Amino acid sequence: MPTPHLRTVLAALAMLLLSACGGSDGGKRPAGNGALSVNLANLPAGLPAAVRISGPASYAKTIGSGQTLSGLAPGSYTVSANSILSGNMTWSAAVPVQSATVADGATAVVNVSYSSSTLALAVREVASVSGAVFLTAPAGDARQFIVERSGRILVMQDGALLGTPFLDIRNRVAVTGEGGLLSMAFHPQYASNGWFFIYYTDAGNDIVIERHSVSAANRNLAEPSAVLEIIRIPHPGATNHYGGLVSFGPDGFLYLGTGDGGGAGDPNGNAQNLTLLLGKMLRLDVANARGAQPYVIPATNPFAGQSGRRAEIWASGLRNPWRYAFDAERLYIADVGQSRREEVDIAAVSQGGLNYGWNIMEASLCYNAAICNKSGLTMPAFEYDHGSVNGCSITGGYVYRGKAIAELAGRYFYSDYCGGYLKSFLYKDHSVTEQTSWTIPDIDGVQSFGQDGNGELYLIAASGKVYRIVRAGTP
Repeated sequence: MPTPHLRTVLAALAMLLLSACGGSDGGKRPAGNGALSVNLANLPAGLPAAVRISGPASYAKTIGSGQTLSGLAPGSYTVSANSILSGNMTWSAAVPVQSATVADGATAVVNVSYSSSTLALAVREVASVSGAVFLTAPAGDARQFIVERSGRILVMQDGALLGTPFLDIRNRVAVTGEGGLLSMAFHPQYASNGWFFIYYTDAGNDIVIERHSVSAANRNLAEPSAVLEIIRIPHPGATNHYGGLVSFGPDGFLYLGTGDGGGAGDPNGNAQNLTLLLGKMLRLDVANARGAQPYVIPATNPFAGQSGRRAEIWASGLRNPWRYAFDAERLYIADVGQSRREEVDIAAVSQGGLNYGWNIMEASLCYNAAICNKSGLTMPAFEYDHGSVNGCSITGGYVYRGKAIAELAGRYFYSDYCGGYLKSFLYKDHSVTEQTSWTIPDIDGVQSFGQDGNGELYLIAASGKVYRIVRAGTP
């Protein structure tokens, strides 16, 4: 225990330290007595702005409406006003970036005036690959990897397809019905470990997920001998509804969207059967995948450790989740309907164990019954009826996070195999808003979207043509 003399010395040292730090505020001096008034004009009522203010001592703040910022340190401040999108209307600042000098005890003023214009999108053909079904790339990579249903993956570099495939497993892939090589996913640490994963169907009608590795000698080629089977899922009987997408979530786990096994109406009840892996979203930990243990069950999977239920299951009640997408901590599942309605299910990535209803429900409609028990089921966030306008089979896309058309940030894009259109919506505050139809030429059979390493989006037609979504007028 300190002596009285030592306590006195310690107290004196504490006072000296506080004095050196400028007081007892934890070492933080007051920022200053300056102010900056940011005034916004000509924005529609209720439309939030996106104005970022940065200044001395790493000051940074984003505001959505006009306001006066006080307690600022003297110095130069930068006011950057991003363009804002509502539907297909863009509001842009006449002067997007302005500077203001804040003096102690004074208020500087910046006026931001907006004007509106119509945002138009277009599609530009970038490749034509017979049987193309998917496009992706490692984050930040300038190349595009195009998946060919027959069993090849091609590399497009600087706008040209390379002559030698990145991967060719046509001898193991069966393209019967809706089968084939359907997608691929790069590991989040691909730059260091070289791993990528593929989703295909084999001659036995099984769904197969494999891990492959890039060649150390040539980054445009896969290493043919470095193959590890992760999981094999029996798919007996029908040759449709295989699902088809393998993807990594923001949690680092591997996700698979499997179809219900095919046949009209899920005759075997697979989607609601928690002892089977069909009609589900699966979640696997493949961080330390090896031959003896190709995957482990994440401890947070909803049925982990439970008997009578497959622990791989993350969500159930899906008919044919051909394409789904992650956006930050949110998961969008586009589930293809039976004969009446298409749907998009949206949930937080952390929400495991959800049952999306098939084949009790088709979207929010009771399937083959006047009434049904909806308790415990999760209804879609978005749905539409079949018909000549809407189409017959949803093709889910992605939430735009690219830089080329920054106003589109946060919009989820989708199409329809029978519709040939391009549409989007914004999911905000647990509801779908700003449903927008974009004027582009009809594309016959939009069967997939793609996303490159910079977050730009692509459309893939049944003809094999690959289109990039661009701002209209872009060369």
